[in-house]
Amino acid sequence: MRQFLQCGRFDFKLDKRPLVMGILNVTPDSFSDGGQFQSLEFAVERAELMVAAGVDMIDIGGESTRPGSPSVTVADELARVMPVLYALHGMEKPLSVDTCKPEVMREAIIAGADMINDINGFRAPGAIEAVANSDCGLCVMHMQGTPQHMQDQPVYADVVGEVTAFLRERVDALVAGGVERERICVDPGFGFGKTLEHNYLLLRQLGRIRDEVGLPVLAGMSRKSMIGAVTGRTVEKRLAGSLSAALAAVAHGARIVRVHDVEDTVDALKVWQAATTD
Repeated sequence: MRQFLQCGRFDFKLDKRPLVMGILNVTPDSFSDGGQFQSLEFAVERAELMVAAGVDMIDIGGESTRPGSPSVTVADELARVMPVLYALHGMEKPLSVDTCKPEVMREAIIAGADMINDINGFRAPGAIEAVANSDCGLCVMHMQGTPQHMQDQPVYADVVGEVTAFLRERVDALVAGGVERERICVDPGFGFGKTLEHNYLLLRQLGRIRDEVGLPVLAGMSRKSMIGAVTGRTVEKRLAGSLSAALAAVAHGARIVRVHDVEDTVDALKVWQAATTD
């Protein structure tokens, strides 16, 4: 499996250690931290704290994708994301933009985004064309349904097989559209159209997904309901569970973990590496 990821201004070798992607939601309604970093001042302050904590990349999101969340207009998403993207560009950390809209992808790339993280797997008309002629990294995620209805009644005959096949098909579509494989990583989409059982099956089988797709795997489980369902903890009390999920993901083959709690995750991974490296 390839252990390299081209990500805009940055090239990552993934054979040494897993990367930590810090979540920066500039939305009023994200499930965990909605409204906390909407102002540019607070968003920049949050990013600075993540950089000081050892974050490897920062993922900026201008549209909530929690279950049941409505879509926002292109104009609203750009108004949230672009000022933050411009303000953070000098921090010398890779900047990812979490969007499924081709118009936002284009503007973000022009502004210097190093990665586009698409929960819709670059399926929207024009999405592949928006990213093909750039050098930014791409994260292809699996989602069954839409955020508005994805958790109503998710059903699979073989969740691991179906998610893997979807990711492989979308990667092939990107490559056929002119995207280099070195720019792509994949995300099974924990919580995006999956039951609790589906999520933990996918977690245990991350190595299979990595091997069959042949690309680095990104795992994002931080503070999600799959943590709360097992621990019985509310969102604000899911740190220990989220750290355990991140370590489990890395142990099963993930090379990037997407998290809210950067400092604690960085520390946990340092100890995990010291304990598992000969």
